[in-house]
Amino acid sequence: MATRDPLVVFMPSGKRGNFPVGTPLLQAARSLGVDIDSVCGGRGLCGRCQVLVAEGEFAKHGLSSSSASLSPFSEPEKRFSRRVPLAEGRRLSCSARVEADVVIDVPASSQVHRQVVRKEADAHVIELDPVVRLHYVQVKQPDMHDPSGDLRRLFEALESEWSLKDLTCDLSVLQTLQAALRAGSWQVTVAVHAAKQVIGVWSGLQSKAYGLAVDVGSTTIAAHLCDLSSGEVVASAGVMNPQIRFGEDLMSRVSYSMMNPGGAALMTAAVREALCGLAADVARQAGISHEDILEATVVGNPIMHHLLLGIDPVELGGAPFALAVDHSLTLRANVIDFKLNRNARVYVLPCIAGHVGADAAGMVLAERPDLADEMTLLVDVGTNAEIVLGNSRRLLACSSPTGPAFEGAQISCGQRAAPGAIERVRIDRETLEPRFKVIGSDLWSDEAGFAEATAATGITGVCGSGIIEVIAEMYLAGIINQDGVLDGRLAARSPRIGANGRTFAYLLHRGAVEMKITQTDVRAIQLAKAALYAGIALLMERIGIDRVDRIRLAGAFGSHIDVKYATILGMIPDCDLAQVRSAGNAAGTGARIALLDAASRGVIETLVRRIEKVETAIEPRFQHHFVEAMAIPHKTAAYTHLRKVVDLPAPKESTSQSETRGRRPRRTPVP
Repeated sequence: MATRDPLVVFMPSGKRGNFPVGTPLLQAARSLGVDIDSVCGGRGLCGRCQVLVAEGEFAKHGLSSSSASLSPFSEPEKRFSRRVPLAEGRRLSCSARVEADVVIDVPASSQVHRQVVRKEADAHVIELDPVVRLHYVQVKQPDMHDPSGDLRRLFEALESEWSLKDLTCDLSVLQTLQAALRAGSWQVTVAVHAAKQVIGVWSGLQSKAYGLAVDVGSTTIAAHLCDLSSGEVVASAGVMNPQIRFGEDLMSRVSYSMMNPGGAALMTAAVREALCGLAADVARQAGISHEDILEATVVGNPIMHHLLLGIDPVELGGAPFALAVDHSLTLRANVIDFKLNRNARVYVLPCIAGHVGADAAGMVLAERPDLADEMTLLVDVGTNAEIVLGNSRRLLACSSPTGPAFEGAQISCGQRAAPGAIERVRIDRETLEPRFKVIGSDLWSDEAGFAEATAATGITGVCGSGIIEVIAEMYLAGIINQDGVLDGRLAARSPRIGANGRTFAYLLHRGAVEMKITQTDVRAIQLAKAALYAGIALLMERIGIDRVDRIRLAGAFGSHIDVKYATILGMIPDCDLAQVRSAGNAAGTGARIALLDAASRGVIETLVRRIEKVETAIEPRFQHHFVEAMAIPHKTAAYTHLRKVVDLPAPKESTSQSETRGRRPRRTPVP
């Protein structure tokens, strides 16, 4: 009487099937659609297909445990374990064969579509399914009876061993193919892009491929080198955008292009040189060559996007703010002078609108507001704030011209975030004395050892997060009122308040550099925060809501803002503070997702077409919202959530500067 074939169950998918004795586990898995990773095609060389017997799972599946469920260690497994010892219980699924009923655990490290978790903000899952994959093949040697070319026989091997059909090949790969085949004794590793294009061939086994995710910001450029087989970020680097020498903010760079023939080309060359430098930097950190980087993804605001591509952004400088291209692009890296592998591809995420770019698309891909019923507000705070509002039913986007004040520009003592910059501020409500922290030290200025800890860097200025906090603290302490006017009468209480021309200023620090927060500084922040809030209010009005359920602040600056102080200042609408948090570099995370998960590219391309664009420049209600948002935190919004956790001062009448000038008491020196 015939007995049934042994039952094989694969965990965690739970897929099962009966297979003849002697069937390799890898073959059984693939016949059931279980994607176990492998580069070498089942030759026991790469070690990516490791599995283990799930002893504790037998009873759950109605099976009795058997120590003889798999074949003994094979020669390929022994050879591999001498080179890379296998952990206890692990087997190579390409060599281990079915002998009896068995439950097999496929660990995450052996799954093709495994998940990578990012924990900088919310736990975020990335499905690992890169566009570029490596395939190890044995190519049939030529002989006098077979006139076919080496490329044809390579394609036949890839179809036979990996089921890859209708492939094409880059000419530069073809130029090196014959040498690689013969150097590898007809065994080669092939890099295939999108299961269609052969972009690299190496003799022997090549087990690693790398990709680069890049966020081209107007102020900084950040790059993350990822292992495409594991999703791990193996190196990161950042650099100031060298275009800053052509203009601090975006519109000044557009103006530079307008006013200087060839100006756009100069800015393009500068940003491309910076990208090449970053690629070389992360490759050096990882101990690889830039030639090992086979894929890159790029996000950036529309002006950075156009300049990187060599497109003059002049049309983005005026209505109707027309983009040259808004859909995604896949380019050869050498087309934009990006020094990666000679055949590497670069995927540029789509732009949303004339001033809502691929960086905002990356933010949407990272945070996925479309998957929730809650109304989510995403804000990338920068010189030009990009705002997305919506949920699973509807998504809207706009940009708002906040200017560079949030990054320290236009502030008398402002500077970019760097060691020595004040980043946290607290003001005593009674004495009006400040204490602060600077970048590079964990100590507050009134703690022992602060002077020694900051001796190397000094105290050089106030960065964006510090500016937000000091002005919010000045409001809470009554130094400025809800209209942002400094109360000169407080000079009678504290030597920190002093005349500054026709107005007053608050002395934050006196040292090698004297740092005052002037009336002009307060106005600059009010203008910036009012523009930001007005853009958000327009979207809320358009979508028909008076509150949001959660807020995510993205971007390098957004990552360092204390959300409580941002709300006190009125940069964002009232919301439960537990639901307001940093999204980190969400645009860069979106670039990483697009790099590591091929399916995400179709997702974001579809989402971008769904997003409704609101142009703040032509909206008559923008000015209304802007004027109301000039007040701190807001002229009419109640901010009920904020009042539960912060005692906001009562409205205070503006004081006439002339009434308080000339009546200041004699003051003692301020340290």
